Amino acid sequence: MKGQKGYVLMVKQPFRGLFQRMARWQTLRRERVELAGMSDDALKDIGLSRADVELESHRHFWEDPLRK
Repeated sequence: MKGQKGYVLMVKQPFRGLFQRMARWQTLRRERVELAGMSDDALKDIGLSRADVELESHRHFWEDPLRK
């Protein structure tokens, strides 16, 4: 039936949103670790201070600044 198309797609991929969120959390963790490993000169080049990096690295993995 025409009205059931969306429902069928949802049943086939019920955990899609969960997997996307988990992938985003892994990306955030990787980026925060990479930031923490950068030199002070590299941080200065991108406009961040060591204090900014310390604050960001102590955030929880689920704290996504781009989350809507």
